[in-house]
Amino acid sequence: MPPGRTRTVPSPPVRASNGASGLLALDAYLLFFAVVLGVNLLPAFGPPTWSIIALFAFSGEIELLPLVGLGALAAATGRFGLGHATRALGTRFLSARLRANLDAARQALERRRRSGILALGLFALSPVPSAQLFEAAGLARLPLLPFTVAFFAGRIVSYSIYGLTARELGSTDMGEVLREELTSPLGIALQVAMLVALVLLARIDWRKRLGLGPEDVEGEAKEGGAP
Repeated sequence: MPPGRTRTVPSPPVRASNGASGLLALDAYLLFFAVVLGVNLLPAFGPPTWSIIALFAFSGEIELLPLVGLGALAAATGRFGLGHATRALGTRFLSARLRANLDAARQALERRRRSGILALGLFALSPVPSAQLFEAAGLARLPLLPFTVAFFAGRIVSYSIYGLTARELGSTDMGEVLREELTSPLGIALQVAMLVALVLLARIDWRKRLGLGPEDVEGEAKEGGAP
């Protein structure tokens, strides 16, 4: 080595400390929760939550058990918020006639125990888009908490299946499955059909169709309607 020059000794590689690793893991959990929550606040045409579950399960950044629990919690929280937002907007912007139609549908459902049980099962296990189900419940001013609990329980089961399946798929298979799901004409058509059904729910005169008398449907003023 020529005189006057110092020899540079390469520094040893810097390893992430346990604290830094913990922060990275926490960031992954927070990111996952935020993405699932945001998707489930969308009223329509959002990517299916299972696709997000599958992506994080395949990457292995989050263990499967907390992935499923956190995903179900975020999805249920988002749908609960969507239902309340739809209720607030409906109360403010729907006409008195449409609100009366929805009141009749709600009271008919509440008076029939079997219908209520079927509705809970629909929220828990239905393959149809859940956004419009919560929007319908919000517009009809049904109690959202029981439906949210049923939705949460159903998602624990379905997300567990999706997460386990994702771990078994290769990256090529996973990408193909997600691409087909996001661009599926059938999936898009189903979303449109659910939106049309949501409009019909408000426009049908349920008091007349269900044989309810005027005294059977509480007035909007008693229900705390729009000022």
